[in-house]
Amino acid sequence: MQLAFARSLLFLPASNPRAVEKARGLACDMVILDLEDAVPDAQKDAARDAAVAATQAGYADKLTGIRINTAETPWHGADMIAAKASGADYIILPKVEHPLQVHDVHQVCEKPVIAMIETALGLSAAPAIAAQAGTAALFIGVNDLRKDLGIPADAGRAGLMLALQTVVFAARASRKAVFDGVYNRLDDAAGLEAECREGRSYGFDGKTLIHPGQIATTNAIFGPDEAAVADAQRLIEAATGGAERFEDSMIEAMHVDAARALIARAEMLKR
Repeated sequence: MQLAFARSLLFLPASNPRAVEKARGLACDMVILDLEDAVPDAQKDAARDAAVAATQAGYADKLTGIRINTAETPWHGADMIAAKASGADYIILPKVEHPLQVHDVHQVCEKPVIAMIETALGLSAAPAIAAQAGTAALFIGVNDLRKDLGIPADAGRAGLMLALQTVVFAARASRKAVFDGVYNRLDDAAGLEAECREGRSYGFDGKTLIHPGQIATTNAIFGPDEAAVADAQRLIEAATGGAERFEDSMIEAMHVDAARALIARAEMLKR
């Protein structure tokens, strides 16, 4: 699967053997083995070894990533060396605030990097970070960003609107994939659905997740539904070139291109 087609990207602690194994049977598009926030300091070394072993064993048709610790921590160097030897498709780098951080990790790990935008400084540098050659995509880390911006944890996302749109803009300007942040309330199905729909409306390709119970909703909302695919197919068949009427709308070449892209995404997600 191509990263741009991913809908659900599940973080799980690499220190949790049961979660690492269970993820093989889940319907998420990407498994991210976390060495950072989800892992206690005393378990960092064991988690690193577990992440390498799990990615070398593979996750069938799923994309895989390893989130390493930042350069300010004592685990950063060992994480990069291990990640290079791993079978992970991507390195997830937290709290990126400068494109050189991506460059350095990409050079050492020799793998594409997904940069997490989690601070005001990172947000201001997002266009340059996205443009960095080693950057494959951007994640927005809403929890850390809330803290850095002084937004209460129990506030809605209105205060994050500019940040969300800025990250999408930065990624799209460099033709990179971009993914919405996690949803913390595990038992709030309606809230998750609403946030997924909001993220989709902003232009995010998919969403990062923290629990398997969030996968089905995320896949449904970020994946093309049957009605949308049927509409796209009819549009392509009806188009004859130039500006013209299709059903109750005016269409032109850009709409045909978008319809073809939607169908390609749907076909990819069937595999």
